Amino acid sequence: PNLNPLNPTPLSLNSGAVVKTDDNVEKTEDEEKEDRATQSLLNKLIRSNLVDTTNQVEVLQRDPTSPLYSVKSFEELRLKPQLLQGVYAMGFNRPSKIQENALPMMLAEPPQNLIAQSQSGTGKTAAFVLAMLSRVEPGNKYPQCLCLSPTYELALQTGKVIEQMGKFYPELKLAYAVRGNKLERGQKISEQIVIGTPGTVLDWCSKLKFIDPKKIKVFVLDEADVMIATQGHQDQSIRIQRMLPRDCQMLLFSATFEDSVWKFAQKVVPDPNIIKLKREEETLDTIKQYYVLCNNRDEKFQALCNVYGAITIAQAMIFCHTRKTAGWLAAELSKEGHQVALLSGEMMVEQRAAVIERFREGKEKVLVTTNVCARGIDVEQVSVVINFDLPVDKDGNPDNETYLHRIGRTGRFGKRGLAINMVDSKHSMNILNRIQEHFNKKINKLDTDDLDEIEKITN
Repeated sequence: PNLNPLNPTPLSLNSGAVVKTDDNVEKTEDEEKEDRATQSLLNKLIRSNLVDTTNQVEVLQRDPTSPLYSVKSFEELRLKPQLLQGVYAMGFNRPSKIQENALPMMLAEPPQNLIAQSQSGTGKTAAFVLAMLSRVEPGNKYPQCLCLSPTYELALQTGKVIEQMGKFYPELKLAYAVRGNKLERGQKISEQIVIGTPGTVLDWCSKLKFIDPKKIKVFVLDEADVMIATQGHQDQSIRIQRMLPRDCQMLLFSATFEDSVWKFAQKVVPDPNIIKLKREEETLDTIKQYYVLCNNRDEKFQALCNVYGAITIAQAMIFCHTRKTAGWLAAELSKEGHQVALLSGEMMVEQRAAVIERFREGKEKVLVTTNVCARGIDVEQVSVVINFDLPVDKDGNPDNETYLHRIGRTGRFGKRGLAINMVDSKHSMNILNRIQEHFNKKINKLDTDDLDEIEKITN
C-alpha cells in the first residue's frame, strides 16, 4: 500500500491560547491540543540537523547490577553493514546524547523495553528506526515491527526516516496504516514494518486482521505526550499492546513526562529501562529586560519603529496575543518598508515551516508571531524578543512560564540577549510588575540612552 506523501490531507491549524474572536467563539480544548502535533511536525520539517543539547542524560536501568553501556560510535553497535551505510548516508557521524545510551539498550539481546524522554531534534526517531530495522528478518514477508504515531503527517515523517535509513536494504518494505489507505478485506500485509495511527492500526490488527499481532517483535509508541492528548488514542494504544506477544520489545518516547504520560507509559511498557533528560534550568541572568510605556496600540507601534533600527542588527521575534494583532502589526511594519515575516495560525503547516526556514536563514530579520505558533520552535540566532503584548493566561493573569520561554530563547548558551516589553495600560503594568516579582528580576524602563546599549548587545 502506498500513499502519496506529497499530498497529505491539510491539518486544521489553530493559534493562541483561548482567544476570543469577534463572534466570541472560544477555542475548544481539543483544538488547543492539536497544536502539539502541529508543533512537532513543524520542528521535523524545519530541522535539517540535530540540536546540540547540553542536557545531562539520566539512565535508570531495569537491572541496576548490569553494566551501563554507552557508545561513542555507530561501529561499536555491530550493525548490519547495509544499516551502517544508511546511517552514514543520513549524515550521522556519531551518536547523539540520547542515542549513546538508548541504542545499546534497544539493540541488546535479549531485547529490553525502554521509556525515553527526549525533545524534538535529539535523534530519537533515527534511534528507534535503527532498532526496528535491526530486528527485522527480511526473508519473512509479514509485519514484524509496529510504530504508532499521533497523526497521519507525523507517521509520514517517521516513514521518511525509515526509507532513508533502509535505502541500502531494498528487501525491507514499509506500509502505512492510516485513514484512507483502503485494502481488500482478508488481505494479509507482506511489509515487515507498519507505521500508523492508533485507530487504523487497531482495525488492521483486530477487525480486518491484516496484521497478525502475535508476530510483532518491536512495538514503538512515538510522541506519547501528543498521542494521549488526543481523545481515544490512549485506549486504542493499550488495546493494541494487549494483543502483542509477551516478549515483544516495547519502546516509548515522549518529549514531556507529565503524570498522565507516566501512568500511560507504565501501563504499556512492562519492566522498562528509563532514560530521562535532566532539564536545563533556563535562566534570565544573561538577558537585559526593558519596558516601554505607551498609551495605546498605535503608540506601541511607534515605539517599536523607534527601536527597529537597533534590533534588526541581529534577529528579533515579536510576540502578539492574537492572530489579528500579529497580522495588523506585520502589515503596518511592511508599509513602513521593513522586512518582516509573519507566522500565523491559519497557515498550512508547510507554509509555516517555509516562513521559519527563511527566518532561520536570515532572509528576514524580524518574525511576528502569536504564542502558539512559536511554541517549541528553536531558532538559535534570536537575540531580541519583543513582547508587543505581555503573555497572559486565559483568565488574564501573567503567564510566567510563557514569558520565560519567549525571552529565554535569547539568552541561550550563555549568549547575551535582550527583551523589550510594551506596556499600554495600568492593567499591563500590573502584569509586568507581577512578572518582575515572580522572577525576582528588575525590568528597567527603556530610555533613549539605552539604545546604544542595545546596539552593543545585538552586535
